Order: sequence, then C-alpha cells, then structure tokens
Amino acid sequence: MIPRLPIQQPVAVLRLSAISIALASLPVLGIAQERTWLAGSVDDKAPTEVQADQITGRPDRDINMDQGVEIIRGKTLIQADHMHYDMVEDKVEASGHVRVAKEGNVFTGTELRLKLDTGEGVMQSPIYKLIRKNAHGKADRIDFQSQDLATVIGGYYTTCSQPEPDWYLRTGSLTLDNGREIGVAKDAVLVFKGVPLAGTPHISFPLSDERVSGFLAPTIATSTSGGLEVTTPYYWNIAPNRDFVLAPHFITRRGLMLGGTARYLGEQYSGQTRFEVIDRDNQTNESRYAISSRHKEDLGSGLTFTSNLNVASDNNYAQDFPFSHVWAYQPGVSRRVLPRDLRVDYGSQDSNASVRVIEYQILQDSNLSAKILAPYSRLPQLRYNYYGDNEGNLSWSVASEFTRFYNSMVPVVGMPRQGDRMVLNPRLTYNYSSGGFFIRPSVSAHETVHRLDDTADSAMKAPSRFLPTISIDSGLIFEREASLFGNAAVQTLEPRLFYTRTPYKRQDSLLYPNFDSSEADFNYATVFRENRFVGSDRIGDSNQLTSALMTRYLETNGVERVRLAVAQRFSFAEQRVSLNQSTTASSETRSDLLFLGSGRVTDQLRLDSNFQYSQTRTELNRMNLGAFWQPAPMKVLNVQYRRDVRNLPNDPNSNFELIDISSQWPIGDRWYGVGRLSYLLKESKLGQSLAGLEYKADCWIFRMIGQKVPTAQGVSNTMFFLQLEFNGLSMLGANPMKALRANVPGYQPLGQTDYPYETY
Repeated sequence: MIPRLPIQQPVAVLRLSAISIALASLPVLGIAQERTWLAGSVDDKAPTEVQADQITGRPDRDINMDQGVEIIRGKTLIQADHMHYDMVEDKVEASGHVRVAKEGNVFTGTELRLKLDTGEGVMQSPIYKLIRKNAHGKADRIDFQSQDLATVIGGYYTTCSQPEPDWYLRTGSLTLDNGREIGVAKDAVLVFKGVPLAGTPHISFPLSDERVSGFLAPTIATSTSGGLEVTTPYYWNIAPNRDFVLAPHFITRRGLMLGGTARYLGEQYSGQTRFEVIDRDNQTNESRYAISSRHKEDLGSGLTFTSNLNVASDNNYAQDFPFSHVWAYQPGVSRRVLPRDLRVDYGSQDSNASVRVIEYQILQDSNLSAKILAPYSRLPQLRYNYYGDNEGNLSWSVASEFTRFYNSMVPVVGMPRQGDRMVLNPRLTYNYSSGGFFIRPSVSAHETVHRLDDTADSAMKAPSRFLPTISIDSGLIFEREASLFGNAAVQTLEPRLFYTRTPYKRQDSLLYPNFDSSEADFNYATVFRENRFVGSDRIGDSNQLTSALMTRYLETNGVERVRLAVAQRFSFAEQRVSLNQSTTASSETRSDLLFLGSGRVTDQLRLDSNFQYSQTRTELNRMNLGAFWQPAPMKVLNVQYRRDVRNLPNDPNSNFELIDISSQWPIGDRWYGVGRLSYLLKESKLGQSLAGLEYKADCWIFRMIGQKVPTAQGVSNTMFFLQLEFNGLSMLGANPMKALRANVPGYQPLGQTDYPYETY
C-alpha cells in the first residue's frame, strides 16, 4: 500500500490508463494529496516524492506531470513546468523553468535529463548558484556525472551579486566536486572590469570553508634588497590536523629560493617548521638558508616538552631577506639573536621543575662598530621549586637551580668562558589581611655557589655568596561611592608601603662572574621588587622604602574605567653593588617619581600614560603618552609619544624621542587609508613606517601598501605590496595582512577571507 501524506490543498486528479489496471484498486482522489510516495527507488532509504497539478500515466512504469511539478529524492529537489518520470529506468526528463537543488547548489535551465539513482544527466543553458560560497554563473550546459560531481561547460563563475559582475572567471569547464568540496576550472581566464588579468589551464578553489589542496594565488612584490619577487605557493592539505605549503620564490637580484611551512596539531602536541633555501645567491655566489622550528607536547603526568630551534646561514641573512617568511615580519635584533632551545617542564599542585638546554646563534651587524654580545648558553639548566602547605597565614617556598654556562665569545674581559652556578633561595611569608588592610612580611635567603673552569685566579674558582633579605609589603584599600561621566561608580584610594633590606656584599666581576644578570627596567611594575637586578648573579644591596598611592574608578559591573597612581623609592643608604667595574650604582637617595594614568574613557577610547620625573635634575626622563580610539569597525586611530633621555652609558636605547601614529580609517566611498608613521624627533628621520590604501567593493578588495623596515644600523629596506582579493576565489599580488596587523593595533580586514598562510 502506498503511504499517504496529510491532505492539505486541492491538486490534481490521478488518471490511470488501462495498462495500470493492476493498481486500479487505488482510490481516485477527490481532493488530491499534496505529495505521493512512489516505490521503486534504488535506495530504499531515499524514496521518491512527487507533486504536480496534473499527473497522468502508469504509476508502475512512467508518469507525465504538468504545472507545478516537483520531485524530491533524498537531498535532490527537481522542479519544472513539464516532466516525464520513467520509474523503470529511474530517469527524469524535464522542460520549462527547470530547477535542480542538490548539495547546497541550485541549477536552473531550459531542459534536463537526469538519472535519479546515479545522479547522471545533463542540463541545457543553465544558471547556477553555489549557496555556501555565495557564488553564481552561467554556462552552455551542465553535465551531472554523479550525485556529488557536476561539470559546467563554458560560461563563467563569480561571487559578484550585480547583473554585470566586476569580475568573473571565464572557463572552458568547471568541475564542482561536492564530495571533496572543491571546484576545478580548466582553460580559465580571470576578467576584471572587462580586462583579462590572468589565464591558467588549471585552477582549483574550495566550495566550502574547509581547506583544500591546490596552488595558492601567486604573490608579486618588490623590495630594495631583492627587486621584483614572485612566489607561487602550493598548499597541501595532508589531513585535518596537518598541512604543508611549498613555495618557490623567485627574486630577480638573487635567484630562485625554495621555501616551505609544515604545520601539525594533535591532542597532545602541536608545532610548525618554516624553511627557506637558495642554492646560489646571485649577489654572494653562496648557498643561503634559514630554518625555524617550534614544537610543544604534553608528555603526561605533568610533563611538557617544548622546542624552539632557529638557524641561518650567515650574518647578513636578516639584512638581505628582511621579509623572510621564516621569522614572519619580525625585523630587528630579534632576528639577529636566534635561540636554539629545548626544555622539559613539570608541574604539580605544590611544585614545578624544568630541564633546559639553550644556546644562541648571533647574526652580527657589520654596520655596528661593536659586536652584538651573545648571551651565555645554558648546557643545561635545572630548576626545582617547591611551595609548602599554608599553615594558617604562613606560607613558605624553596627555589633551586643548577646551570652550566658556556660562551665562546666572552662578553667582558676577565669573565670566564664557562662555569657552573648553584642557587638555593628559601622564603617564608606571613600573609595577613582584614577588611581594607593587608600586611605581608617576608624573609628569604639567597645562597649562590660558583665553580669556574678557566679563571686566572685559582683562589676564585669557587666563589660563593650568602645574602638574607627581609621585606614588608603593606597597604590600605578605601572605597566610596562616586560618579564618573554621569555614571555610578566606586572610587578606591589605595596607599601602599613596601620596605626591603638586603646587606651589602661585594659582587663585582673581579670576584663574581655575571652570566645572566642585568638591571631591571625601572617602572611602576618593577618598583616593588626586592632585587633591582634580573638574574641570580647580582643581588642588590638595599635599605629602602617604596611608597605608592593609587586610585581607581570601578563601575557597578566591575569594569575599571580610570586608574591613577604615583610611586617613589627612598634609599636610607647608598647603593654599592653594580653589574661590573665599568658601571656604578646609583648614589641618589630617592628615585625618580613615577606617574601612571590609564583609563577607558568610553567603550571606544582608551588612554595610557607613564611619566618618570627626576627631582634631582628637575627633568622628565621618560614619558609615554598614548590614545587608542576605535569608534566603529574598520575605524581605528592610535597615537603615541615616547621619550627617554636618561643617557645610560651601556644602553644605547635610553636616549630617543619619537611619535608613533597608526590608523585604519575610511577616507571616501569604499576607500580606506591605513598606515603607521614612526618619527624620530632628535634625528629628524622616519623609523619603521607603513602607508597604504584599501578599496572594498561588493565582491573584491584592492590593497596598495608600502612598508619601510630598519634591517641594520643605518640600513632600511622598503617593500611594496599590490593586491587584488577576489571574494570566494583567490588573490593576486602580495599579501600584506601580516604587516598590517603588526603595524596597526586594532586593524580589521575589510574582507572575511581566511588566509591559510599570511606570510605568502
């Protein structure tokens, strides 16, 4: 018995011929059902559903349908004015406003022949729409080869919505493979504004948001060091959690470079490796290469393994290839000090430990009069920290470390080339708080023992040092109801006192090596440190009190709108410990005054400021003012002023003054300006800078970007990006997205394209 659907509206009267007498017992429908389920489908799980205003024929063999015809089989819907359905062959022939919807695609045409069980057939004069890609086109015909595979013969493909599209891909044939979710066009020509831009015998693109293998669009750019640069990357989607890009890269002034990036991701591990190699550089006649590899893995039981390995062929690599994808637009000293780091970390509720091996490759800058000093390698470094159970308000901890240091290029005359250091640092702290008051007295001891291999003084082969430290941190927190910009808020007033005392012990480099210590930057975040040095080779003598006062405005929902603070450190004895003989400790009894102010004035505007004022010299040593405004999407303006005039003898970066402005902003109908200007006021010259224009149309985006990057002392490299992005297809030109995001905080892409590799 044929199942019946609920009666909804009058349709047709089913007329049965004499040949179908075996089914004469079927009731004649006075009010016809909307759909009738017909048996005989090859797939029993996908019966055929038929609807029409008029149905005639033999239900056991074939039927003719007219007006409002509709057939549904599984995920396939066919509509037409006239249709003949051969149930024995499971074939449909349709004409007049034919429409086929299947697998998220819609095809309309004048005629259709289709075998429902296999999906094979042909449609004449089709117009098609790929809903998931928001794409459409016209063709001479479409050959349906299976349920998932169709080939569009002739015609074009575009994602533009207007009747006369700005761009389209004219193709000899276009295969739509819904099983693999990929489109493949042959004998394709990309036409933009009526002008053919590029042609290719073969191009593929995804039909969904899933990654697919295939050639990425070529990128074309120019740079000062390389001239014209053309890259033709191939993307290999190995698996959902693995992929690889192979990128031949032709540089007119240097030759053919081969680059690549491999990525992988597992439940317990992840990583990526980037590489570049050029067999013979036309400028140097040498083979050159760079490699960067990172890996992280959860070994279980609290253990984690991480690695960060970097290598370059020569000192000038960072200067000659400033836009190398290996270090992804990170020019400067970070590309000249290359770490090779392996470590295993352990963590539990009350302890953590690590084993680390790290060394460095230094890419020296030939334009610098002095060499870049290499940090000491740690071969290895072992750390273990234990945090004892709290007994009421009492807490204790023990930090320990053993490190084997080595440096083939000794940074300071008289320093050992290699040596061992053992550190033990126990601490006992009492934590008391009540209402708006807290006090935390703490006592610690720092025991350091060295064993040096190549010191001239045999008596100093094993120097040791023991120094105790006491500190008291205390503060009050007052609150009152207030208003800010007309909104209810809570204002806090938070005075804080921090006292620390460490006795003096001579620690200059004649007695003690300095493997890893440096002076901590003085700012509001570090003013409450016990030790003014970073690292374990120098423990600063101190008898000092830090006073601070902070006020904050908190809205009723907890959002902090304004923060203002002032702090200063007072010394009751002259500081005597220095890093080495060439540096001297500060003799001032009071530090510079620190001022901090920040606030989110509105949801769109944020202000930040920091000041460091010397009362002794009545001079503003350091200042940082910043305003960050983002009133709407694709509208951002960042303005910063930075000043540092401390003139530290061993810090060349402690004397500069600059203005840094970056922005993305609409400047006309569909036009956006984007850029960054970093101007050094004392030198009256540009630092790192970027400028460009973007245009967003209905279905394409144009970008024109120029970038200047310092690559060595007194040397800059300029690169020019020109890109056309065709929505739903690909890009032509160089991809500037990495540079834009790095230079303009808050930058938002005009399109929603997911770039698998922004560095290509």
